[in-house]
Amino acid sequence: MNDNEIVRLFFSRDETAVKAAAEKYNSYLMKIAENITNSHEDAEECVNDALLSAWESIPPKTPEMLSTYLGKLVRNIAINKRKSMRTEKRGRGEAATVFEELSETIKGSENVESEFDRRELSQEINAFLEQLPENKRVIFVRRYWYCDSVKEIASELGISVTSVSVTLHRLREKLRTHLRKRGYDI
Repeated sequence: MNDNEIVRLFFSRDETAVKAAAEKYNSYLMKIAENITNSHEDAEECVNDALLSAWESIPPKTPEMLSTYLGKLVRNIAINKRKSMRTEKRGRGEAATVFEELSETIKGSENVESEFDRRELSQEINAFLEQLPENKRVIFVRRYWYCDSVKEIASELGISVTSVSVTLHRLREKLRTHLRKRGYDI
């Protein structure tokens, strides 16, 4: 079943929409959630919550790309879950390293007033990514959106771990420079 058909099922409030979305995107969503939570059980819960959230938000929302929409839902839910269970005994996983790497580049605040600033920052990061060659953009997104390990990225792209690490370091520096030029105090 294609994405348009699944979205139509959501709009018609047909419960098979959730089942169809789960069948098509479960492994994709699980990978995102497991990379962030470092727990299969928590990842399953995040995926279920994301599918429920999709059921509750479609309609009125009409996602242009269902995979991206579901991916964003599960990623946000997994990040929130991770924040709520931040204890060392549950394990840090790859997400902790990813967030630490980016925190050196991008500083943010947690208050409601900063929502507009976050949206502008998001647009600036997207503009930065658009100007990158595809191979570097893939490395950046795999690391900082999907929370893939450096080793996993290197293996799947057929390059060395060192090459991925150096590329990520250089991209963070370029992003920092890009954001400073745009007036961000980082």
